Amino acid sequence: MAFSTRLMAGASFTLIVAAGCSRQPPPDAYGNVEATEVVVSAQATGQLVTFTVAEGQKLAADAVVATIDSTELALQRDQLEAQRAANASRVDEVGRQVQSLQAERAAAQAQVDAARAQAAALQTQHEIAQRTFDRTKRLFDEKAATAQQMDQAEKDVRVLEDQIKAQNEVVTAQRRQVAAQDAQIAATSAQRHTAGRQVASSEAQVAQVGERIRKSQVRNPSAGTVLVTYAKPGEVVQAGQPLYKIADLETVDVRAYITEPQLSGVRIGQQAQVTIDTGRGQRDTLTGAVTWIASNAEFTPTPIQTRDERADLVYAIKIRLDNRNGLLKIGMPVDVKFTPQAPS
Repeated sequence: MAFSTRLMAGASFTLIVAAGCSRQPPPDAYGNVEATEVVVSAQATGQLVTFTVAEGQKLAADAVVATIDSTELALQRDQLEAQRAANASRVDEVGRQVQSLQAERAAAQAQVDAARAQAAALQTQHEIAQRTFDRTKRLFDEKAATAQQMDQAEKDVRVLEDQIKAQNEVVTAQRRQVAAQDAQIAATSAQRHTAGRQVASSEAQVAQVGERIRKSQVRNPSAGTVLVTYAKPGEVVQAGQPLYKIADLETVDVRAYITEPQLSGVRIGQQAQVTIDTGRGQRDTLTGAVTWIASNAEFTPTPIQTRDERADLVYAIKIRLDNRNGLLKIGMPVDVKFTPQAPS
């Protein structure tokens, strides 16, 4: 009996020692799996005509996954396009008017130039007649010219003076006509400029409505897996209303926390072993790399247990992992073991 008791005690001691020797060292850090989640919202208001999104579905980037009724927008666009065409036609019409007015103005300016040239010619003739009159008057005073010659010379001067005055009046009238045509051209050009602005405004309105029509098609922003849906076909949605949530689950991150003493031993790019429970007492290990280390410390999050439970402040890190096999799930707790770096 005593021998049996000693045997059992020895066996128990052996099991305790063996258990102590087989105990694995604790992890360097603890964390949880996370992914970049994107909530896709409607960018237009209207009835959800189609919605082909289902939870768990994998969507490609830029895929059209929903359409919002845009019938009224299409009618509005057609009306604006007709208005733009009318404004463009008005621009062409006014442009032709400006060209016609410019041609008339050029002809009137040519008449002004001709009238001024004729006035200059009359002025030259007047100067010659004036010299003739002066010479005839001297001769008449010297009894070397007749009274008839004197009268004719004086008549020639006066006739040319009257002609010059009349011609100057013609030049003045024609210059006023040119000035009036300049004002008319300026006014018509202003009309063309206004019509051009109306065309630009119509084009901007057409583009704006076109953009609203484009936004009536909901395009998936990035490839990933649908996590949850918030809408159904036939519903009337508002701009900004969430439709579904998507995340790329093929590459995920583990957010873990390390203490200040550990900080000096962790580097960007350093490999880390991430261990998870796979059920029935089995565990699996995946290899990732550190992609981010927080620059500021924070208080230990409640669900995280660090290696030094007395530490009040920890630093968050992120470890990027390949998850194409779908083993990691969002929110899953993991243990982290850092691969020692080779001394530099």
